[in-house]
Amino acid sequence: MSRSLSRTHSPAPSQITRWVILGVVGALFALPLISMVEFTLRGGLAGGYTVDRWIAVFTGQLGPEYKQLWVAIGNSLVLAAVTVVIMLVLLVPTMILVQLSFPRLRRVLEFICLLPITIPAIVLVVGLAPVYGVVSRAFGSSVWTLAFAYGILVLPYAYRSIQANLESIDVKTLSEAARSLGAGWGTVLFQVIVPNLRRGILAASFISVAVVLGEFTIASLLNRVNLQTALLLVSKADPFIAAIFALLSLLFAFLLLLVIGRVGSVSRKVNS
Repeated sequence: MSRSLSRTHSPAPSQITRWVILGVVGALFALPLISMVEFTLRGGLAGGYTVDRWIAVFTGQLGPEYKQLWVAIGNSLVLAAVTVVIMLVLLVPTMILVQLSFPRLRRVLEFICLLPITIPAIVLVVGLAPVYGVVSRAFGSSVWTLAFAYGILVLPYAYRSIQANLESIDVKTLSEAARSLGAGWGTVLFQVIVPNLRRGILAASFISVAVVLGEFTIASLLNRVNLQTALLLVSKADPFIAAIFALLSLLFAFLLLLVIGRVGSVSRKVNS
């Protein structure tokens, strides 16, 4: 009996082991970032280190040749916002409807949402190219139209985040209780179910923003200018400035993660 218990209940790792694992993983992430920071501080042929490039970025002293970079940052932010809106408007109501009324279609929906992660971006572009011929005639060739493609690209990550939250609550009981009190379906959706999905929605939004800010292949092959395509062009002339903006984009994603974590913790306290 004791042997079976020892086999099924393995001891938890000690605190030292956890700290060692955390340190190793942290070092793997920190070393490339530290190397990038060190690279941006190099004085070039003159040797030594300088912070002049960082000062130029934060004080707006970059020359007109970097104007395309600022335009690309604005394009990526617009793309991120439109992609999040498209993803939430299409995905959240569909997942809730399937969970409430069509549970047998859950596997089908999961397969459709996870399918884009199995298809390389270059293959997606081959299929999207003729579609964007129609999109360009209908909506123009503005960069925001990439959000339709990015909405497909972020589906697997957004679906997993929302589905994990959706499984942790009893959606059917909540909706039936609200309906029995006279609430309409709009009230049930926006005032009962969606507030309980706040953590999953925030996580899906963050992942979508991170994917959009880091996407290069689709924008490049469809001849659209976003942050990554602009960084490639800038890196050919000034790799130091390109590395600085890459670091700033990573910092922005990290701060966004902290904000989402803070909002999630506040929502848990309110619900409790």
